[in-house]
Amino acid sequence: MRNFKAVLLIVLLIAIGVSFLFLPVRQWFLELQAEVDRLGMAGPVVVALAYIVLTVFLIPGSAITIGAGTLFGLKTGLLVVVFGANLGALCSFLLARTFLREKVLQWTASNPKFSSLDRAIGREGFKMVLLTRLSPAFPFTLLNYFLGLTAVRTGSYVLANLLGMLPATVLFVYIGAAARDALSGNMSGSAGLLQQSLKYIGLAATVAVVLLVTRIARKALAEAESAEPSSSQPNCRQTRQSSGSATQ
Repeated sequence: MRNFKAVLLIVLLIAIGVSFLFLPVRQWFLELQAEVDRLGMAGPVVVALAYIVLTVFLIPGSAITIGAGTLFGLKTGLLVVVFGANLGALCSFLLARTFLREKVLQWTASNPKFSSLDRAIGREGFKMVLLTRLSPAFPFTLLNYFLGLTAVRTGSYVLANLLGMLPATVLFVYIGAAARDALSGNMSGSAGLLQQSLKYIGLAATVAVVLLVTRIARKALAEAESAEPSSSQPNCRQTRQSSGSATQ
């Protein structure tokens, strides 16, 4: 799990490269792009709503994140993903605090990692949520539900979630935007070559930043968890009464 995102990124890049070689990807893209353009402003809204649904139902959103960059470009694609992912995360968080609380408690009761993390979040909510978002060790969709069991305040959760997901989100949307330029044929001539070179340099820099931030977050998380005293009962069970006030 620690290297899951790195492996996923490599697999996605290989898959994209292979598809360019053996499939009429450019033709499919142009046809899909024409349909999306016909939707106008409804296109980004539909993708954002789809992201919310995928997040709530625990479906990883890496593919749709890259797809948003491919369909809408870097700026619009980033806005679509940030809006959809954060609203979906908030829905999961609130469901864990209300209707699905007992079910989520069953999922996490026997997991010592979640227990120690819960105690750390009870002490430093914003910081720990931010670090878990920056670390690839915790699945995004499942973590949304677990964090709903903790004593972190809703406002702190929303802000930490937004900041913590940005590095990886920018990276995946960037990959999609680079694919968009290649598929649409906007990289011809010397000016296009320069633009393409700058874009790939930016992509490489983004990868380096994400890897560095991930490493720092993983180290900080390990230190925070090791500093927590062992406990036989998860602290999240004690937040059953306090979570109501934490959502205020």
